[in-house]
Amino acid sequence: MRTLLLTGPGGAGRTTLAAATALHAAREGTRTLLLGTDRTDTLGAALGTSTGPAPTTVAPNLTVWRPDPDDRFRADLTAFQDRASSVLDLVGATRLDPEELTPLPGAEELALLRALRDAALSDESHDLLVVDLPPAPRALALLALPEELRRYLRRLLPPERQAARALRPVLGRLAGVPVPAEWLYESAARWDVELAAAEAVVADRRTAVRLVAEPGPAGADAVRTARLGLALRGLRTDLLIANRVLPEAGPDTWLAGPLAQQRKTLTEWREAYEVRAVAHLGRDPRGTDDLAALAVPGTAAEAAPAEWPVTDHVADDGVLVWHLPLPGAERGDLDLVRRGDELVVTAGPFRRIVPLPSALRRCTVDGAALRDGELRIRFAPDPQLWPRTR
Repeated sequence: MRTLLLTGPGGAGRTTLAAATALHAAREGTRTLLLGTDRTDTLGAALGTSTGPAPTTVAPNLTVWRPDPDDRFRADLTAFQDRASSVLDLVGATRLDPEELTPLPGAEELALLRALRDAALSDESHDLLVVDLPPAPRALALLALPEELRRYLRRLLPPERQAARALRPVLGRLAGVPVPAEWLYESAARWDVELAAAEAVVADRRTAVRLVAEPGPAGADAVRTARLGLALRGLRTDLLIANRVLPEAGPDTWLAGPLAQQRKTLTEWREAYEVRAVAHLGRDPRGTDDLAALAVPGTAAEAAPAEWPVTDHVADDGVLVWHLPLPGAERGDLDLVRRGDELVVTAGPFRRIVPLPSALRRCTVDGAALRDGELRIRFAPDPQLWPRTR
């Protein structure tokens, strides 16, 4: 199943265009599932019909699902209490009833990731999943969460230590120190599987991000930042939708200034993106007729996977070069830190910790340069670790 993730700066109309994208695909015969992430029914307002936690068919070939993150949080915490019942009873803890549970910060993001995974892996027959993500800054943090949480789990509860499960009670008695309980490792393994499934959906080559923004200075800045964050995560942008494009008018109208800014931004965008301009209807789109008038494409060609290749220049320059495409990055906003077999890459407001390719783990960092939107990191082979040639 192909997945389209729609995001953009707040107020740019991403929810409306997510609904229009899904509706257009459905009318072309594509069995489409539209996943909403807003607590309020903004999707229902755009479609002209209410949506909720139960999947609802709103048009032929179009199903809408807007899961309730509060219900998922209560169910998860109740299940956790059941699994940890022996520990809770041992310390005399009083269990919380589902009715008194209030979602904690971060619970909504985890619920959204689970909904994304469940939607993508659903047994229902859908060909396309359209996801109305939150505004770009929050969406980028959300898409980064599975990889980051899996890394935390591997550091806190290394999988290789689980091999000695049978010895843990004995070790605990002999050493006189507390040893993690079986349920803790089982919970970590289950979380890792769930996070891996969500990460696989985001990283799949059939998944693409579609940006929605209004053409103008603020929209241009937001798109530039979002593009950098997506590139750092290796995510592909298949289309930039320029929303609420104003009609051309005479030079003497009060719209002359905004129109000039709009034209300038559209020209810049078309040099870097596949752009689809959506005209301003003069009102907020409501109902399927208005959404159809927006003429947003529902599907696109499969995007090539984002790659960070390593090129061999050892024979000529004595280095290997790692190429990281970071369009929109500025030299002053870049920072690199080598930590063991990982590289901490900071680009503007974004940071990612990535494992080094195997060949580069036996090298030392020799320098880096930013050229034409690509960060090129040079690695020199470590003579003590690199195989010698005769």
